[in-house]
Amino acid sequence: MKLLISVDMEGVSGIVHPSETNPERYDYQRGRELMTADANAVVAGVLDADPTAEVLVADAHGTFRNLLPEQLDRRARLVRGKPRALNMLAGLDEETDAALFVGYHVRAGEGPGVLAHTMNGEILDVRVAGRSLGEIGLNAAMAGHLGVPVVLLSGDDAACAEMNALVPATVTVPVKEALGMVAAVTLHPEEARDRLRRAAADAVARRAAIEPLTLATAPLYVEVDLASPHTIDLATLVPGVSRAGGARTVTFTSPDYATAYRLILLLAQLATIKPA
Repeated sequence: MKLLISVDMEGVSGIVHPSETNPERYDYQRGRELMTADANAVVAGVLDADPTAEVLVADAHGTFRNLLPEQLDRRARLVRGKPRALNMLAGLDEETDAALFVGYHVRAGEGPGVLAHTMNGEILDVRVAGRSLGEIGLNAAMAGHLGVPVVLLSGDDAACAEMNALVPATVTVPVKEALGMVAAVTLHPEEARDRLRRAAADAVARRAAIEPLTLATAPLYVEVDLASPHTIDLATLVPGVSRAGGARTVTFTSPDYATAYRLILLLAQLATIKPA
């Protein structure tokens, strides 16, 4: 059995503030340790269910260089660094039996949700075939395009609700209750890890009963709301992307979800370019 564990940071147990997730802030090293420990709990649970499983762990936050390699469970292989194909899902393919999302967060504009956003602060919303999706939905749909179910998600209660609205059967582990953007009632990290380990084993055992996420049939009409006029100017230089609706919205039509996913990632990258 082949499994991919995609690990973001904002939804990790105990984390509530950018000082814990930003490499330039004072508490980042502590955030890295919490992130690695949550990842290890899920690796352990997966291997409790199937000791022979092949486990890939994709570092899926920011620089994609946050997990501490020397502290990661040695039975797993680590995918780190960027840019890379499939972004937060690097390592996923049609041969993967299941994906597990650890430390994920609710999409931009939803809440209360700890550190809620979609990719970066410049992406206000993404709608695929009229359905608003954040990182949870976009990544789950990409996994679904390859026939891979998302069997587990951990994060705050809002992130878990977002996942279960998309796939009710997915096992979710709320490790904190969001009170706002930078506030939550959290489990003790050791308690959270115990729950993650048990839930991961259960999710892998139940994987056959959890369906991959599928969206509307192609072609897919995609709308992306962007915060910066400069980003909109850059986006409309991409063939097939045009302004539509309100001043903040660009749109395109995609022949399949994989193509739409790659173009959304490109728009998110363009959003990081500042005016010269």
